[in-house]
Amino acid sequence: MWRETGGDGRGKDFSRTVLVTGGSGFIHPDWRIINLDKLDSCCSPRSLEGVKDSANYTFIRGDVCDSWLVNRVFCTADIDVVFHLAAKSHVELSFGSPAAFRRVNTDGTRVVLGAAQRARHRPQRFVYASTDEVYGSGPEQAFDEDSPLRPTNPYSAAKAAADALVTSYWNKYKFPVIITRSNNVYGPRQHTEKVIPRFLSLLHADRKCTIQGTLPKSRHFLFVDDAVDAFLLLLEKGSVGEVYNVGTSFEIPIAQLARELVKMVKNVPDAEVDDWLEFVPDRPCVDLRYPIRCEKLQQLGWRPRVTWTEGISQTLKWYRDNPDFWSDTSPDRGPIRRQEETATDK
Repeated sequence: MWRETGGDGRGKDFSRTVLVTGGSGFIHPDWRIINLDKLDSCCSPRSLEGVKDSANYTFIRGDVCDSWLVNRVFCTADIDVVFHLAAKSHVELSFGSPAAFRRVNTDGTRVVLGAAQRARHRPQRFVYASTDEVYGSGPEQAFDEDSPLRPTNPYSAAKAAADALVTSYWNKYKFPVIITRSNNVYGPRQHTEKVIPRFLSLLHADRKCTIQGTLPKSRHFLFVDDAVDAFLLLLEKGSVGEVYNVGTSFEIPIAQLARELVKMVKNVPDAEVDDWLEFVPDRPCVDLRYPIRCEKLQQLGWRPRVTWTEGISQTLKWYRDNPDFWSDTSPDRGPIRRQEETATDK
C-alpha cells in the first residue's frame, strides 16, 4: 500500500497502487496512479492537466524499454496492478520502421513483464492491452479468443509477439496476467494520427478527408469510457491467464465515416459531401475488417453503454472546442502534416 505524505494527500492511504504504462495517451484508470510514459509524438502531458497536481498521481517520464528505470519503479513502489498500455500503433508507419515497433511493443513488454515478475512486491494483476489486429482480417467470420493469430503488418506482428510473451509468463510462473484485444477505441484527446481525429482536424482546417484506397474497409469503434469500464471489470472479475475480446457491434465503412463527419462538421448538403473526400494510394497490406466476438467478457456483465451517436457527438464537441490541442505540442506532433496525410484506420 502506498502512503502519500505530501500535499492534499498527507497521511492518506490508497487501497491500490497502479502502474500505467503509456498513461498519457487517453485511457486513464483511476486510483493511486504512477504513469510511466515517454511522451512521444502521439502523447501529450496536456491530457493529464486535470490530475497532475492530484495527491494520488505521479508522473515518470521514461521509456518502457529502459530496464534500469522500469526495475527501479518496481523496487521503489509497491505496485499492486499494472495496466500495460504503452505501444506504437500507427499501422502505416510500422511498414517503414518495423524495428521501432518491435522494440516498443515486444521488447518493452518483455522489460515490464520481467520487472513485475521479479518485484519484491508481486503485482496482483498485470493487464496487457493487445489489439484485434493480431487476428488478421476477417471479411466473413468473427474472431473469438481462441482464433489463431495471423497478423498482417509489423505493428500487429509485434503485438502478437508480445501476446505470446505475456502468455508465457502465465504458463511458466503463473504470473497473474490478463490480455485484452479491443476494437478501435476513440474519444476526446486522441492523437490525430488516428482516423476520427484525423478527419476532424482536416475538416476544421478546411481540408479534405484523405481516404486510403477504394477497397470497402470498415472498422468497429468503441468509445473510450466503455474501454475503461472493461479494464476495470476485468481487474475485479477477469480470470488470470485468460484473453478477453473487447468490442462493439457498431461497424462503419471508412468512406461512410468520412461522409458522416463531413456532414457534422461542414453542414453541407448531400450533393456536396463527396467534394470533401480525397482518395489516395493505399498502404502495402490492407485488412478489410476486424470483427470480434465478446461473449466471454459479456458473461462478466460488460456491455458498451455509449452509443455511436453519443460518443461521436462528445468527440466532435471536444475537437471543436480544443482545435489547437495537438498543433502546438511540437513540430512532429502537428495534426495535419503532409508526411502523415493519411490516418491509420487503427
